[in-house]
Amino acid sequence: MKKALITGITGQDGSYLAEILLDKGYEVHGMIRRASTFNTARIEHLYQDPHATGSRLHLHYGDLSDTSIIRKLIYKIQPDEIYNLAAQSHVRVSFDIPEYTAETTGMGALRILEAIKDFEEHTCLPVGTAGKKIKYYQASSSEMFGSALPPQNERTPFHPRSPYAVAKVFAYHTTVNYREAHRIFAVNGILFNHESPRRGGTFVTKKITRGIARILAGVDKKIYLGNLDARRDWGYAPEYMEAAWLMMQQSEPDDYVIGTGESHSVAEFLETAFRHAGIENWRDYVEIDPRYFRPSEVEHLLADTTKAREKLGWAPKTTFSELVKIMVDEDLKHIQ
Repeated sequence: MKKALITGITGQDGSYLAEILLDKGYEVHGMIRRASTFNTARIEHLYQDPHATGSRLHLHYGDLSDTSIIRKLIYKIQPDEIYNLAAQSHVRVSFDIPEYTAETTGMGALRILEAIKDFEEHTCLPVGTAGKKIKYYQASSSEMFGSALPPQNERTPFHPRSPYAVAKVFAYHTTVNYREAHRIFAVNGILFNHESPRRGGTFVTKKITRGIARILAGVDKKIYLGNLDARRDWGYAPEYMEAAWLMMQQSEPDDYVIGTGESHSVAEFLETAFRHAGIENWRDYVEIDPRYFRPSEVEHLLADTTKAREKLGWAPKTTFSELVKIMVDEDLKHIQ
């Protein structure tokens, strides 16, 4: 039975990846941050009593800013695969808390990779376990491309436009460096925007779909947003986690862009979502709030996924309009 350690398991991507790995027969370990409120809603359906026989999902408290717990978990679990999905992942918020963003999103990857290097070099390992190899997946982001002209692929130079993107670029290059310098099986999944009903409430797609549900329920009258002209390549999160798993099953580590090859503006997302909910004139329900504009914007992201299609055999299945409908329907059902 393979063992996997997922940082950020309580997030959108972590919860879908945990489902995929459990379905494939893995023993799954997740690192979660301690909080005074429950933060495991996305994986409640996967939870098994740890006292029960045969439980394959195990949660451990930890944080990417804590080197000691990262090392402790790696030495204790001895995973076959580590998926680093944890981060301060909100781009706009990264301008407000740049140091924390760099500490978790950037330095967190370095801490994991350094712990893997030491583990593979046998440091303090008990007899019989020395030399085990660990595969590492780094959740890189299309935000790293920033103002680079579309379409963007694995050879496109990065031009990050936020502290979050800068931290992701650091983590990306750190991953490549440890692969080349220490022969660690380390891959970067450069994922373009991927959404689902589990998307966090402060992200623009979720603000739109949840806002529509609240408007139809009579709770709210408006949705407040920032730049409606920004164009993004939006896909369906569960499919992107399948791509992440595929990267880890290759004979040689490499980096891959994952996206749909289509881009749509925030305004198009609004129009599609409102129309599906039975509202034609979405502009009557949307207000622009300058607080939601970024100090430096990313105008146009569009994935060139040729490499992933040819080498991984991966291609998106869910269309843009289908994705929007999935999210709207789920929020309407939830508020009812």
